Amino acid sequence: MKEKLAIFISGGGTTMAEIIKACQSQEVPNTEIACIISSKADAGGIEKARKLYIPDKDIIVVDPKNFRNDQGKTDQDAFGNAILKELKQREVSIVTQNGWLPMTPENVIDFFPNSIFNQHPGPVPEFGGKGMYGLRVHAAVLYFNKETNQKNPWTEVIGQRVDKEYDKGIVIKSARVEILPNDTADDLQQRALPIEHRVQIEMLKDYATGNVKEVKRGIIILPGQEKILERVKLEAISLYPQG
Repeated sequence: MKEKLAIFISGGGTTMAEIIKACQSQEVPNTEIACIISSKADAGGIEKARKLYIPDKDIIVVDPKNFRNDQGKTDQDAFGNAILKELKQREVSIVTQNGWLPMTPENVIDFFPNSIFNQHPGPVPEFGGKGMYGLRVHAAVLYFNKETNQKNPWTEVIGQRVDKEYDKGIVIKSARVEILPNDTADDLQQRALPIEHRVQIEMLKDYATGNVKEVKRGIIILPGQEKILERVKLEAISLYPQG
């Protein structure tokens, strides 16, 4: 039986588009697109999915703002149940989060204990956490490397298991990206993005062929650098309010 993949998005869907094409061409073997779930009705990825022949019935918006409780916060159980309803109807067997911004409800994670994965544009958990996505991650990496005078600076893009805390899941695929002397956050993002696409596709190929393995790497934040890390992350968030 084929794996049935659901892709969660919140934005432009560039990685989603590459994954769809890789599944359609069978570069990712034995895997078909079951649905696209967007957390935003105006996400640019929705139109990209349509242009790649994903049927409208399989492009679903599940906005966490529609599940507010009396305190004005998202009711995670209700949000998760709405997502699970769509996934169960389509017999989804694997989920990837590609530019997905909401906290994934625990009931969704529990339903896919070994088959829900996340994309992140920097080293995790160090350059992850709430609010750390997109340009913010690249900016924080650049600021950190500058302040700690790294001699051979690099970043990495990863695929990881989804955890109940932001970006805490085990890394199962990664690739390093060189940082050049005059890089801006935009420069680094543009150079990293195609590598992100390839990491996600290779991760799905590993899953389809039963070759998922944990990635081991050394410590990148040395004792005494923790405060620098937290400061540069806050600075990146303030400078890039839209991520």
